[in-house]
Amino acid sequence: MSPHHLGQGPAGPPEAGGPVVRLEHVAAGYGHRAVWSDLTLDVAPRELVAVLGANGTGKTTLLRLLLGQISPTAGRVGVLGAPPRRGSPRVGYVPQQRALDSELPLRGVDLVRLGLDGHRWGPGLPSASARARVGRALAAVGAESYATAPVGRLSGGEQQRLRLAQALVSDPVLLLADEPLASLDLASQQQVMTLLDARRRDADTAVVLVTHEVNPVLPYADRILYLAGGRWAAGPPTDVLTSETLSLLYGARVDVVRVRGRVAIVGAPEDAHHPDHERAGSDDGGR
Repeated sequence: MSPHHLGQGPAGPPEAGGPVVRLEHVAAGYGHRAVWSDLTLDVAPRELVAVLGANGTGKTTLLRLLLGQISPTAGRVGVLGAPPRRGSPRVGYVPQQRALDSELPLRGVDLVRLGLDGHRWGPGLPSASARARVGRALAAVGAESYATAPVGRLSGGEQQRLRLAQALVSDPVLLLADEPLASLDLASQQQVMTLLDARRRDADTAVVLVTHEVNPVLPYADRILYLAGGRWAAGPPTDVLTSETLSLLYGARVDVVRVRGRVAIVGAPEDAHHPDHERAGSDDGGR
């Protein structure tokens, strides 16, 4: 067995158009620091893959590769059969939450519109067409009632719905979400996961979701990609979230306990992911 990985789960049912994401023996790092290596993974249309691991294990690095912001140090990365590129309208992105100034003069509808024009040079889409698309995105996440409110005065759950609408407004084939459940209460977490699940089922959108919040994600995840100490494991949640798999991954005894449908991880190294207590971090500045 490779010292870098523990195996890859099935990529899901074959699709006529091929996978949305294809990683072939990919390595990533910064300078002389390797984050992980030999990552091989396909993500099929409609599939939801949850990426788990401690801060600094390269979860956000994976998203940056798929966004075309950085290049792999080895291997090949493909999105829809081509190398990823910055600003692709076929890739939606929900970034990590940042506090918004309560006096920020930006309405919800303006934030969503940035998903259409924020990456463009020159004139944006015609106003009527853009308004229609923004309206559909707001309706899809149930945010019409506060679309004209200043975003800084909205709740965390309301802001996250708007960020999701911003990511969906270009009708992406791939949706990337970086800690979309962080700092939300349980009800808001459930609402966000329901919206993500509806999008992938209704539009065949592939979803790659980075999270520390395991339990709200488990009912929806087709597969887990777990990163730890330069190693990785991928497969169905019932295969990856086991004492045996995580013990191999960490090189130390780790117990996965299931109580009333919830998962807790016991005995992992101190910097390891803990689903019930750890909250979102910066992933070492995006690393």
